[in-house]
Amino acid sequence: MKVVILCGGLGTRLREETEFRPKPMVEVGGRPILWHIMKIFAHYGLRDFVLCLGYRGNTIKEYFVNYEAMNNDFTMRLGERSQFKCHGHHSEEGFNVTLADTGLDCQTGGRLHKVQKYVTGSTFMLTYGDGVSDVNIRRLLEFHKSHGRMATVTSVSPISRFGMIDANPKNEVVKFSEKPQSDGRISAGYFVFERQVFDLLGGDDCVLEREPLETLAHDGQLMAYRHDGFFYGMDTYREYQQLNDMWNCNTAPWKIWEDQSAAAAHVVNIR
Repeated sequence: MKVVILCGGLGTRLREETEFRPKPMVEVGGRPILWHIMKIFAHYGLRDFVLCLGYRGNTIKEYFVNYEAMNNDFTMRLGERSQFKCHGHHSEEGFNVTLADTGLDCQTGGRLHKVQKYVTGSTFMLTYGDGVSDVNIRRLLEFHKSHGRMATVTSVSPISRFGMIDANPKNEVVKFSEKPQSDGRISAGYFVFERQVFDLLGGDDCVLEREPLETLAHDGQLMAYRHDGFFYGMDTYREYQQLNDMWNCNTAPWKIWEDQSAAAAHVVNIR
């Protein structure tokens, strides 16, 4: 099953980190947040990715083109019959990554429309390149299959950015909650779609979250998978810092994978 990841936005609210790189390449624990998202899906056996590139997309292309060299010790033989010998393996071996330039100003629905030719099969997943979660992908897919509708969105309870105060008529604080979860639900991405959704998409100005999803909801074709666990989107510099704090303190709820590597060598011809 293909996993489409939207990686083309400008990330203007995180300008401290995105001025020279796209938001999916902003690092958490020394790795791009995009890497963390891909590892979540790979934990459930989904290792076939389509990345919709836009703003500074070449940075993402360069990351994957150089992935073997940057994640292994290696020996190079220079000259006409050049070879590149990696010493060891990394746990991302077997990832199949399609990198598609979907334009600088294209909207989310337009980006998805442009990668239709790379999305094979009747069902695929889609998410954003800036949000990590401990959502159980296997159960999400089982839920999608069980209801038989065209689309599923993962819903979560948002966490308030501010402490909430309950005060009595005398202005005495009777309850204080630091960053509580609200009663409403929001979209966390982590969509499951049947490929008929492509019929609802248009040109570059098509916003997936507007007419396509609104039409699906109106027609009774959009279901919500309730996730009551962890979800965190990296939209601001403060959220970037908080994600890094979690990772550095070994309290990152989204790290559901175990890394394994083998001590072997493989040779790549680069001529």
